[in-house]
Amino acid sequence: MTHRICPNCDGYASAAITLGGRDQNGHLRTITAHCPACHGTGTTRTRSTREGARA
Repeated sequence: MTHRICPNCDGYASAAITLGGRDQNGHLRTITAHCPACHGTGTTRTRSTREGARA
């Protein structure tokens, strides 16, 4: 099996999203969101097909 870039996130599997505001130490409050299709890896597995095989 080979790996290729996830078509859903184009390889950008995780993103930091601000929640608005800052905590008591002055840091931005963020959460991390992962791509649901590749589970944060940025790649998907592809099946190798035999030459001449029908889909």
